Amino acid sequence: MSYQPPQRSTTSSMAIVSLVFGILAWVMLPFVGALIAVICGHLARGEIRRAPIDQRMEGDGMAVAGLVLGYVQLTVSVLVVIFIIAMLIFGLGFAHWH
Repeated sequence: MSYQPPQRSTTSSMAIVSLVFGILAWVMLPFVGALIAVICGHLARGEIRRAPIDQRMEGDGMAVAGLVLGYVQLTVSVLVVIFIIAMLIFGLGFAHWH
């Protein structure tokens, strides 16, 4: 029987940052928080994939959650901006017709 030392595992700090900013994107920092969540989420997933086997890194689920929250918030933000621009264009257009 061979002895195997216990594997040391750490959680990716970028994954934690991604999740925190993904949540903050929905609470206080709509666009900026979403950008940070997406960037840190991708960085975290790369960091986790490249981690050596003997230094197992966790946090992929948190990174994915941050990515999902960030991308959905970015989509909502873009749709809101498009809606506001459309309302301004159509609002100004209708004002000239009367």
